[in-house]
Amino acid sequence: MTDGPNLLGDYVRARRELVTPEQVGIPVMGVRRVPGLRREEVAMLAGISADYYLRLEQGRDRNPSVQVLESIARVLRLDEDATAHLLLLGADRPRRHRTRPRPRKETVPSGIAKLVATLPLPALVEGRYFDVLAANTLATALSPRFTAGANRLLSLFLDPAEQALYPYWEGAAGGMVAGFRESVGTDTDDPRFIELVGELSLASPLFSRLWARHDVQACEAAPKHIEHPQVGGLQLNRERLSIDGAPGQTLVVYHPDPGTDSADRLALLASAIQMSVRT
Repeated sequence: MTDGPNLLGDYVRARRELVTPEQVGIPVMGVRRVPGLRREEVAMLAGISADYYLRLEQGRDRNPSVQVLESIARVLRLDEDATAHLLLLGADRPRRHRTRPRPRKETVPSGIAKLVATLPLPALVEGRYFDVLAANTLATALSPRFTAGANRLLSLFLDPAEQALYPYWEGAAGGMVAGFRESVGTDTDDPRFIELVGELSLASPLFSRLWARHDVQACEAAPKHIEHPQVGGLQLNRERLSIDGAPGQTLVVYHPDPGTDSADRLALLASAIQMSVRT
């Protein structure tokens, strides 16, 4: 009997249910009782036996070759990030008789903390589980939830004021959940991860639906539109930079294109902060 959570099996099963027969060229006749592809259909298209694929899903075989995983990824129409995640799950070996680890305290390097405080742009440091570890005053002015001690996932899914900042917040939520899963990888026994997923699953039906999809996407630089209650619409570029010497920590900086209305509005927000400090 194999110990440990069945991360690989859970993942391929969830992704199998999202692929339609039409997408892979299988004709549909009659009523299908399962969503997506059947196990035997995935096995046939991947060139492996149905019994072997069943053992993978059930967690009875956790040592598939890279070639097998890449074939399954092709059938399940996984992109580059999702395929990398599948290979990571397939390479993970369960460790027996583990005690639950202590929560890992994430400390921002002092140099990065000073840099964030002095940057003339909204900037913050995120931890591996999207906890805000540091933020400057302009970031907090952009969103009051961009403050040390907050968590980006909890804010976006549970705080209506945070949701109001994003015109298409459900799309933003889907991207954040996919990025969260990519960030966590196979390290699902950390108490902070368990706490977050448990709280969000109970409090947010949307999170539960998105989490069940097992979407994976690397968090990368991207444009973001924010409807700020004071200065109006802001079209900002979001940059994400890994921090050397602090695994899992990311420096996030928002900046507008020069000469745009967004640049003027961000400058207005910065001026408002300076005026409030003087008074």
